[in-house]
Amino acid sequence: MAWRVLAALSLLLCFGSSCCDDTQDYFLSDTVINNVVQDPQTGRIYVGAINNIYQLNYDLLKESSATTGPKKDNPHCTPPITSLCTDAKEMDNINKLLLVNSANGTLIVCGSLFRGICSLVNLNSVDKQVYYSDTKGEKTYVASTEESVAVVGVISYFIEANNNANLSVFLVGKGYGSFDSSKLISTRLLQEHGETDIFENMVEASTVQASPFVQRYLHDFRHAFKDDGYIYFLFSRTPGTSDSRNITFIARLCENDHHYYSYTELQLNCSVKIEQKENTYNKVQAAYLARPGEVLARKIIPSNLNDKVLFAVFSMDEDGGHSALCMYPLSSINARLEEVIESCYIGEVLGDEKPKTVYSPYISKTEAICRTKRDKDMVKGYKCGAEFLPSPLASKPEYALAVEPIYTRNDMLTAVAVAVENEHTVAFLGTSGADVLKITKVPVQACEQKNDCQSCVSQRDPYCGWCVLEGRCTRKKDCHEGEGENAWLWSPKQTCVTIKSFKPPNISRKKTYNSQVMIDIPTLPSIRSSNRLHCEFGGYKSSATMNGTQVICDLPTSENIPPTPETQDFVAVPVKITVNDIIEVASSAFEFYNCEEVVKRSENTPCIACVTSKWGCQWNSQDHTCSDRDDTVKGDHIIQHMEDARCPQFEIPEPLLIPVGRKIPIQFQGKNLENYMGRTFQIGTELMKQVGEVTVEADGSKYSFEGYEFEYDKEPEVNVTFYIKDKVTDRKIDSTLRVVLYNCSVRREDCSLCKNADKKYNCVWCGTTKSCVYRALCTQELNQCPPPKITDIVPRYGPLNGQISVTIKGSNLGIKQEDIKRITVAGVPCTHQPERYSVSTSVVCEIGSLSSEELINKRSKSGSVEVEVEGGGKGQSVLNFTYRDPVPKAVSPSKGPAAGGTVITITGENLDTASKDDISITVEREPCEVLTFGKEITCMTGPYNGQKIPSDGSLVTVKYGKVTSKEVSGFEYSANPKVTDYVPRASFVCGGRKIVVTGSGFDQVQRATMRVLPSSDEFNHKSSNVEFFQEFSFKNESVLEFLSPIVNKTYINQSLRTIIQMDNLVENLTEFIYHQDPSFVPLTDKAITENSIINVNGKGFSKAMTAKEAQAFVGDVLCPVTILEDDKLFLVAPSSPPKSTSRRHRRDTSSEAMELTIIFGNGEWNVGSVRFERKYEVPLYIIIPAVLIPMVLFIAVSIYCYRRKSQQAEREYEKIKNQLANLEESVRDRCKKEFTDLMIEMEDHTSDLNEARIPFLDYKNYTNRVFFLPSEDGANDVMITGKLDIPEARRAIVDQALNQFSNLLNSKTFLINFIRTLEGRQEFNARNKVYFASLLTVALHGKLEYYTDIMRTLLLELMDEYIHSKNPKLMLRRSEQIHIIHFYCCSYLDSAGEPLYKLFKAIKHQVEKGPVDAKMKKAKYTLNDTGLLGDDVEYSDLTLQVLVHGEGPDVTPVKVLNCDTISQVKEKIIEQVYKNLPYSQRPTVDSVALEWRPGSTGQILSDLDLTSQKEGRWKRMNTLAHYNVRDGAILVLSRVLHTQQSFDQNQDNHEERNALLEDDKVFHLVRPADELDEVKSKRGSMKDKATTKAITEIYLTRLLSMKGTLQQFVDDFFRSVLCSGTVVPPAVKYFFDFLDEQAQKHDNVDDETIHIWKTNSLPLRFWVNILKNPHFIFDVHVTEVVDASLSVIAQTFMDACTKTEHKLTRESPSNKLLYAKEISTYKKMVDDYYRGIRQMVPVSDQDMNTHLAEVSRSHTDKLNTQVALHQLYQYASKYYDGIISSLEDDPAAQSKQLTLRLQQIAAALENKVTDL
Repeated sequence: MAWRVLAALSLLLCFGSSCCDDTQDYFLSDTVINNVVQDPQTGRIYVGAINNIYQLNYDLLKESSATTGPKKDNPHCTPPITSLCTDAKEMDNINKLLLVNSANGTLIVCGSLFRGICSLVNLNSVDKQVYYSDTKGEKTYVASTEESVAVVGVISYFIEANNNANLSVFLVGKGYGSFDSSKLISTRLLQEHGETDIFENMVEASTVQASPFVQRYLHDFRHAFKDDGYIYFLFSRTPGTSDSRNITFIARLCENDHHYYSYTELQLNCSVKIEQKENTYNKVQAAYLARPGEVLARKIIPSNLNDKVLFAVFSMDEDGGHSALCMYPLSSINARLEEVIESCYIGEVLGDEKPKTVYSPYISKTEAICRTKRDKDMVKGYKCGAEFLPSPLASKPEYALAVEPIYTRNDMLTAVAVAVENEHTVAFLGTSGADVLKITKVPVQACEQKNDCQSCVSQRDPYCGWCVLEGRCTRKKDCHEGEGENAWLWSPKQTCVTIKSFKPPNISRKKTYNSQVMIDIPTLPSIRSSNRLHCEFGGYKSSATMNGTQVICDLPTSENIPPTPETQDFVAVPVKITVNDIIEVASSAFEFYNCEEVVKRSENTPCIACVTSKWGCQWNSQDHTCSDRDDTVKGDHIIQHMEDARCPQFEIPEPLLIPVGRKIPIQFQGKNLENYMGRTFQIGTELMKQVGEVTVEADGSKYSFEGYEFEYDKEPEVNVTFYIKDKVTDRKIDSTLRVVLYNCSVRREDCSLCKNADKKYNCVWCGTTKSCVYRALCTQELNQCPPPKITDIVPRYGPLNGQISVTIKGSNLGIKQEDIKRITVAGVPCTHQPERYSVSTSVVCEIGSLSSEELINKRSKSGSVEVEVEGGGKGQSVLNFTYRDPVPKAVSPSKGPAAGGTVITITGENLDTASKDDISITVEREPCEVLTFGKEITCMTGPYNGQKIPSDGSLVTVKYGKVTSKEVSGFEYSANPKVTDYVPRASFVCGGRKIVVTGSGFDQVQRATMRVLPSSDEFNHKSSNVEFFQEFSFKNESVLEFLSPIVNKTYINQSLRTIIQMDNLVENLTEFIYHQDPSFVPLTDKAITENSIINVNGKGFSKAMTAKEAQAFVGDVLCPVTILEDDKLFLVAPSSPPKSTSRRHRRDTSSEAMELTIIFGNGEWNVGSVRFERKYEVPLYIIIPAVLIPMVLFIAVSIYCYRRKSQQAEREYEKIKNQLANLEESVRDRCKKEFTDLMIEMEDHTSDLNEARIPFLDYKNYTNRVFFLPSEDGANDVMITGKLDIPEARRAIVDQALNQFSNLLNSKTFLINFIRTLEGRQEFNARNKVYFASLLTVALHGKLEYYTDIMRTLLLELMDEYIHSKNPKLMLRRSEQIHIIHFYCCSYLDSAGEPLYKLFKAIKHQVEKGPVDAKMKKAKYTLNDTGLLGDDVEYSDLTLQVLVHGEGPDVTPVKVLNCDTISQVKEKIIEQVYKNLPYSQRPTVDSVALEWRPGSTGQILSDLDLTSQKEGRWKRMNTLAHYNVRDGAILVLSRVLHTQQSFDQNQDNHEERNALLEDDKVFHLVRPADELDEVKSKRGSMKDKATTKAITEIYLTRLLSMKGTLQQFVDDFFRSVLCSGTVVPPAVKYFFDFLDEQAQKHDNVDDETIHIWKTNSLPLRFWVNILKNPHFIFDVHVTEVVDASLSVIAQTFMDACTKTEHKLTRESPSNKLLYAKEISTYKKMVDDYYRGIRQMVPVSDQDMNTHLAEVSRSHTDKLNTQVALHQLYQYASKYYDGIISSLEDDPAAQSKQLTLRLQQIAAALENKVTDL
């Protein structure tokens, strides 16, 4: 339908200001505009914006305004908002609904604040409020609190059933909002009536308001209107099933149907089929109801020109980048609605008893609808339904009203408005390019930009027309005399003013004196006498007069007429009709002729040309001249116009055919030659080298010429025209003598061609000359042609089965096709194909097959070709034709996409058998287009229509002729390449931007091009023939790179379609956009210095360019672009002046200005010039002495004085310095060596470390370990085991009761009372609080939004408590106060998990490199001074070869120390052998035995046995050194079988075990310090004790060594956590903003307090906890020694997060001193991190809820929710009486019967006696 509407409907698209006149009026709002309405009576415009309402007049000037926000509010609080709403905060008021109620002079204003309460304001002054109340309760809440929920409304009336009172109301349509009422459609009162309040809902019982369906369908209302007694709502919604796509509906109900019985939904479809693809635009965005102009109405609604049309813009549900405009006549909508309603009334049902055309979308149970058969007349009688039809109806999809779009775009259309101008319909469309902040009043089209009539009217814009008498393109109302006939012109009805004719139509340039011309202009508007009318002939201007539509002008004199061009006999002079000297009304050209110039064009016939010219000239035969017509001159010598029969002339030559090479006499006749009697004439032509004499016959009327021997060999024939002239006067007399000159030899090279010539030429084949000549020139004519001669055979090879065409080329191959009598090829008959025969030169025949024997043997056969013609002549070829068998052997490439387009190459033997025309190729039965044919054959595959992809080795079939087919395998169709993404998505029209396309399957693509196709017609889906393309620049399997094609700038305003063509496959880049090239503000001699910043201003830079891509040159030096914004870019000047002024001109310019060139892709702009500033420089030879001489003198004196006084101190200093240097060098060497060793050892670990190899715990285990592992029961906690001791008989009852308890916890009132009751008990200590918070977090994990709201409420109370206690810094220090942070931050672990795991592994590895005391838990290498091994223990490294029993012969090398205990050795062996398994899946140390086999017998190694060494009462644990295990020893690791048999076998060792257990004084490397002190106190002095202590401090340097070794891993972890670029979870940003917001509300909260709050909540509660306990997130084992080092790093992290400056002294702990230098750096990282979070884009409540909902949805099923509920109930049971008492004292709890519900749960769970 679209093409029929094109002439009627013009679409003017206004994107931003691209098509808007910048000089037109506008109104600018400070905030985003939400709604705009107009009062139809006054023309005033009302604008609803965020926090403001504006009243504008028709000229968009503000008359009044009112402020509506921001105000304190919270969606959870019930208005009015008082101090009781502790969560209230300043919130913007988004305007949701704006309705004009002209009847009572009010404007209905509904906003998002206060649960969507509306107000009434005065239409004449919106700052005057007519009605507002926030105390009427939920019944008056109209709009939505959520920004994304759309609200529409329409003014109506309501007839009160009791007293028939006519009440003013408005109907509202509103989608689902989480804090809103569930009413989908509601009728709201606009006046007070009895006990009913204003804005109260008048209809409550309709099923349209049923709450379960509002959330299911997710209605999105876009428009509401009423017409002819009906009210309509336009919206989109989901089908209500698992399908999430949107469908557009229009719902209709009668305006007087106050029960919504008539509510019926009709599905609207807007779709079009393009290139075999159905594009469905299924989501409505905006709509406009209007009565179309007459032209459009006649096209679409000819039966009812007054009908209205619904114009709607739609988008694709899955792609926001495509949209369309569709039109629905309102009569068509009503007709389809009545059709489906009638079907329901008369009871049309399908086989399953379901209605045929409708269904009921808003009933929860299956009801029998449309089953009662009623009369058809009921549709008319009950068109608004009745009680018998209580269920709303919706049409089924197959009865949708479907139309095709009349306009489509590749971006999002979001607004539509329609106007009628000059009976034509104009639609204004808006896009989603930006928030609309400016309202521009029409005209939106820049008419003034068109400077001539044709370009003006060709716009097809009804708003723009050509104002004839003003000479400009304007709107009709702006044309001063536009209402006059033909004064304002618009296409297509009218064309521009044109000159129809001149009278006279032309004139001789010699007759213009005192002459006038009358110019007929039918469409000339009336010109007033006050206007001056002129005619302009070239540069000559004369006054004009007007007579009706005719203009009379004076003609210019001959001297004012331009000269006649040499090749013409006239001159066309431009004519313009002007008004008031400057305005051109019409134009054309007037011709001035010159008869004297006529004969120039026809010199051979001067008289005939003169008298037959259109100028009316006459010929004077005496003077031999052509002149203007002059009736005053008479005589026989004057030949008048069109009397060419009287002209003297020669005519009728004989013969008409003249052969070359022979002189043939020519006779001809003379006419009207009386004046030339007795004259001598000469004849000639261009082919004659000299003229000939003309002979006069006896009667004087006939003449002859003896002929001429012509030479000519370019063509077989040529026309020859003779001229005749008077020999005396040399004047040419008219001659029409024309003959045909022919040459028999041309193109008749052989006898057959010669004999085939037309008989009239008398051509014969001459035996003497062996050529074709004129018969008279031949002495020996051959009657029989020579035998045929064969010169070529095409092709020269054919298949053994024949059946291909062979072309035989040569000469004398007959005169006609019947002359061919017999043809043989290599002795095999060949069937002549007469339709392809060419005389003498070519014969085509189809070769036959070889004999059966020859076919079986497949032997080649060669032979000549023989042709026999009529008369017995035979010709035999010298060339041989060969029969042979083609054998294709291979195909490359081996695969290609199923879409086809792959060029495959077939190789083999004898493939060039036959010709290209004889072969056809198929691949898996799909045709393959042959491209080249020869030794190799190439063809292009077609689309694959098979089902299986990839295909199984598709057969390639090469068919030669009709019967020979050869097959070869080796090619398969594979899946088409797939484009998944492309960046960037925009380019300037200059092109050249690097576009990276990512996807898969690109390696099989041979040709990839990026194409831009402009549409020749915006209403046409087909592209024009113009295209711009660019081949790919790089390609691999997953990446394609292009440089964006250059697009002609003239096409930028058209719809551009960008595609990627990969062979045959076409992928649309739907979101790729071309922008106009940027513009630059020129620079002129801008002064710059070395490395200074150059600022370049302009417009449109960032639309399709980034700083990284842009290039800038100063002279010939490339300068980095550092910042690029839309209107400016910054670049760094060169460090030294360039050697050349520009990139292209290489010349030295030390004093010249240099060009500044900016390059964006292919675009290059010279934006001006810059000049280096010259600084005054003092010569170096002056500077050096002036500075150095005084300096040297001063230094020398100072040194002399200083040295005398400091020699003693210097010696002391040198001594200390040497000692420190030695110590520093020792520590440095050790650090360097240890770090190098660690990095080498860690390299194997980190080289293959990726996310899959890091043993992350799953979400459930993470939660359990974080929340419940630190509890009293630890790993045996019921939350970790997940086992409840509940009898099976009671399990169902308990589960049901727990579900009821879960519902009870979801009551905010109950939960707050529950928590406050527990906190009021003294025995509910901190540990209980933490455990309770953990249980509550798990139990409410499914509703984290609700849980977060609870936490927010409690946190606000806690905040008030601490702030009012004047000690706010202590808030959030306790764990239970911010417990949920672990849920919020678990997404952090995606980025920080790997650095933390590497840090843990590095510490573990470094600790285990040195001795670790198994009993004292101290190590040589540690960060914790309390865990430092204070003795030098001798040890050596061993590498053991470990064989795992039962797992094959392979051995695993394991590095250990000879001082390791056997358990430590087992741990290291298990760590190495099972390194690919998580810790929980590895065998434990106690479950394995270690056996050493030094000889033929083995020995079980253990920590303690009878061989253990004793030192007094102390027993040393066994080590590898104790057993004398050497380097390279083989040990066997085996599992311990705890069976009865093994126990019996070990009974012999019973005595040994008892002996070991008798003495529990065991040590490993060193004895405890108190024991040593005790010994020394008995036998030593105090001096010995001091010495021992001092010696211990020496080993503190090991801490430095350990710290230096691990520094890189610590820094990496800190950076991953505190880097400003780290992705912060939305909850953290939301929580930090919440803290900032609360801090601003209290005067006694400073920046340090906020910093402490944030530190206590995130770093202290989350990161420090995770850092100290890596096993909370990883499946690893953390030993006490490793834990000691992690605690030091954790303490450093805590210190970095505090604001307090720690003063370090000699008495400070070593752990504090260790990282003292780095603390300042880490503190800055923390400050930057907090600052970065503050600067992030705020997280809205909706985004936060969406994030929490996603977390709940993803993980809730994995948690032990039922167990958590059971454990929570234990607290409820323990404090049951207190909870009951608290609930009974709470009115809100009483209203919700919470006490009763808890009692019921208690009764079910533990048979507790209640008052029920």
